[in-house]
Amino acid sequence: MTKPFKQHLIDPEICIRCYTCENTCPIDAISHDENNVVVDADICEQCMACIPVCPTGSIDEWRVVTTPYSLEEQFSWDELPVQEEVAEAAGGGGIEALDDEIARLLEEAHAGAGGKARAPASAAKASVNLYNLERPARARVQGNYRLTAEGADADVRHIILDFAAQPFSVLEGQSIGIIPPGTDADGKPHLPRLYSVSSPRDGERPNYNNVSLTVKREPQGVCSNYVCDLAAGDEVRVTGPFGATFLMPDDGAARLLMVCTGTGSAPFRAFTMRRQRMAAAGGGGGDMVLFFGARTPDSLPYFGPLKKVPEKVLQKHLVFSRVPDQQKEYVQDRMLAERESVAAMLSDAHTHVYICGLKGMEEGVEAAFTEIAGDAGLDWIATRDAMREDGRYHVETY
Repeated sequence: MTKPFKQHLIDPEICIRCYTCENTCPIDAISHDENNVVVDADICEQCMACIPVCPTGSIDEWRVVTTPYSLEEQFSWDELPVQEEVAEAAGGGGIEALDDEIARLLEEAHAGAGGKARAPASAAKASVNLYNLERPARARVQGNYRLTAEGADADVRHIILDFAAQPFSVLEGQSIGIIPPGTDADGKPHLPRLYSVSSPRDGERPNYNNVSLTVKREPQGVCSNYVCDLAAGDEVRVTGPFGATFLMPDDGAARLLMVCTGTGSAPFRAFTMRRQRMAAAGGGGGDMVLFFGARTPDSLPYFGPLKKVPEKVLQKHLVFSRVPDQQKEYVQDRMLAERESVAAMLSDAHTHVYICGLKGMEEGVEAAFTEIAGDAGLDWIATRDAMREDGRYHVETY
């Protein structure tokens, strides 16, 4: 008799190839080829160490099987196989239907990261992994502009890449990978670093095949220093695009509640520009509310351009934690100060919530949502999970 078991898999459609799970796995059960990141069923002990570090939830996938999917099969996937009905060979050669034990395993299948991430129902279909490690796209740098003031505590850059005649279909909320030149300490080529696209689907310049990124220079960052030092005309190797859930709804009535810190603002710049261009073309759109945190105004990316976006398009709450002679304020503090409007949005079935930025922000934002929802008579956990199931709750933190 073959006993069914729960196999740990990675969703290749949602995975953004950041390789965080591979670097986290304590027993090297996760590996990658030029296309996919996969889990070896012969090694995986299902310790769940990789679940909380994944920014997209793509790692929280499971199938109940009697024969595990091989690495070769997983490397070939563009999407996950459906859960097939699992049967056990019964005594005498008969076949039993799905039994209580298998049903229990399936019920546990998404217990790791709080549920499967879903794209908004109205979102456009995302293209994923058009270019990979073996066959990257090659783009030319059109521009490299510093977004933060000289002397600010962060050097953040706006990078524009031109793909010329290469097809590169990308949606707001997706990411692309930049491959830095050279090798690591083990002599292996550097893996791509993922950056969220900060331009809308029709390009940084409308109807041109170009894409913009928002990149912060990290002191020891191999790729961030490479990107921040790029000059106009330089060639860059690009993988992707990646991500199929952190997408903008195409529903004109959708309301967007966005919370970010630092370069987590990149997808929200893309969302805002998309809505602005739709409005200019005569299209409507629900309201957009942004809670954006930084240390100081001169270290907040796009501070000047953001101030110029009309309030009727984007309601802005820019908060700062290190302004001299001012009390520290974080995004969750401003959310609590605006609790009535936030609660009204949470109660509206047209609202989509997006959270993007450093992972350390999640706890405070989650606590703020819990308090705001509770004061409004809502169970936040139930509300959040229902929104996620409906494709209206999205988190990407690193």
